[in-house]
Amino acid sequence: MSFGAGHGEGGWDDDGALRAALRRAAEELGLALSESDREWGRLAEYIESGSSRRVMVYPPGERRRTFQVNLHDHGTRLACGWTADLTEVVRATAAWSGGAGLEETRARASFVRFRPWALAHEQEPFGAVELTWWAKLDRIHMPPYDRHPRAHALLVAAYAQPALRGLMPVNSHFDLWFSTSIEESWKSRVGYVIRPYDEGLYGVWNDGELVARTEMPEEAVALMVAALPGGLGPAS
Repeated sequence: MSFGAGHGEGGWDDDGALRAALRRAAEELGLALSESDREWGRLAEYIESGSSRRVMVYPPGERRRTFQVNLHDHGTRLACGWTADLTEVVRATAAWSGGAGLEETRARASFVRFRPWALAHEQEPFGAVELTWWAKLDRIHMPPYDRHPRAHALLVAAYAQPALRGLMPVNSHFDLWFSTSIEESWKSRVGYVIRPYDEGLYGVWNDGELVARTEMPEEAVALMVAALPGGLGPAS
């Protein structure tokens, strides 16, 4: 059961059209989907009752002619996939929201993709800081973040620094900064902020004032590390 962009009378631009199509496909397959009570416009969200798992489904559009499916747990996207087959979307959604693991979900819906770190995390959960690092570093493999190699290069350079690896990495419009707090990271910023698209360079900023611009991300990160206060422990 494959549908391209423009399916139905109003196309996928109609709020609820995707959810209705998924509901019909699930009924035909004899599967139950735990649809969220929240309204997401054109998107569809499905949750596992009593857990932190959820599935987000995006309809086809002008630039992407397939459905996109994201599988989340504890607020982190662990897997994703793209397919034109609505029944495959339903199988993946039912499997993940029903408690299946990553490999079992992929066995039921072969379009599902995940990276080795996600499988390792599923088998032995990472701490909050390490999980955040891996999720951010992995974005380069998934649209639309694959169009931002400079932001990714900055993350790679920062992760290579032991002084930063234990802190919580925070992004805002691709700017990168760090926090000593896991739960409320925006309240406990420490050190500089690096902007990977500052006039084509890497801009290092401190409280709204420019410290330096560098050509290489490693140079910007080195400035950030040098200015960290002493005695910092891991984020908590």
